[in-house]
Amino acid sequence: MILLTGATGSIGSRLLPRLLAAGEEVRCLVREPRRLGDHRVDVQITMGDLRELSDPYMLRQAMRGVDTVIHLAASIRDQPPHPVEELNGLATVRLLEAAERTGVERFVFFSALNATAVQRTRFFRAKWTAEQAVLSSSLHTTIFRPSIVFDHSDPWITLMRRFSFLPVMPVSGDGRSTYQPIWADDVARAVEASRRDPDAPAARAFDLAGPETLTYDQMSELVARLSGRPRPLLHVPLPLVHLGLTALHRIFGENVFATWQEAELMRVSMVSEHGSRDVESLGIVPRTMADVLSDPA
Repeated sequence: MILLTGATGSIGSRLLPRLLAAGEEVRCLVREPRRLGDHRVDVQITMGDLRELSDPYMLRQAMRGVDTVIHLAASIRDQPPHPVEELNGLATVRLLEAAERTGVERFVFFSALNATAVQRTRFFRAKWTAEQAVLSSSLHTTIFRPSIVFDHSDPWITLMRRFSFLPVMPVSGDGRSTYQPIWADDVARAVEASRRDPDAPAARAFDLAGPETLTYDQMSELVARLSGRPRPLLHVPLPLVHLGLTALHRIFGENVFATWQEAELMRVSMVSEHGSRDVESLGIVPRTMADVLSDPA
């Protein structure tokens, strides 16, 4: 039995059908089962999310009969009263400890490229904390460190397309941060391929990077052009971005379209010195962002 968190996200929605097609029994930890679509009748369901991993009863229910945990779920913003440090760091530690107590054999964790203890953003520092716990575990562990993951309808691509309706495309900061964007389906295929290696070491890690390096400016221009609405870019000074998003958050609360935490993430480059080598070592030839987004969803 596999326990899958984040099953309704960009990666999880691609991975779940692959696991089911391979004949795996899957239990999904989800808040809204309807978001699983037709697959909600094909899986077991434990109701919950990252905010509730402190509940020992829910954890016992989730772990019953599980031999593998694939932990995809993450949050890029606070969910008051729960900060990102709890949602991405402490929640992972709780899930890992529950896996160790209940006899789980394998734990697969999604960190992030360039997550370190000294990164400027709390999200990356929380991911680093969780990664250290996974690395020190006695379980068989696999850590995936993706660059920015994209799909046709993920929230970031959707927001960029909406921005392209404006006369200019607003960009937070100087737009020079660099990424190696990787398609969510290529990530799902990499996870699936990693599970097929019977001789895998007890602990391993993969950088998940796409085949090209793009700046934030270049990605913004690409999304606008492929949407049929090429626009000039407008670089918005970071103090102004902070002021504006903070004010909007006070007005709209958690329904705001973006937070300063999310805008700040785009100041951190996510590039692997190995390029796409780790992905290709799993037998995956990753597609470029332009190639994927040019195809209909």
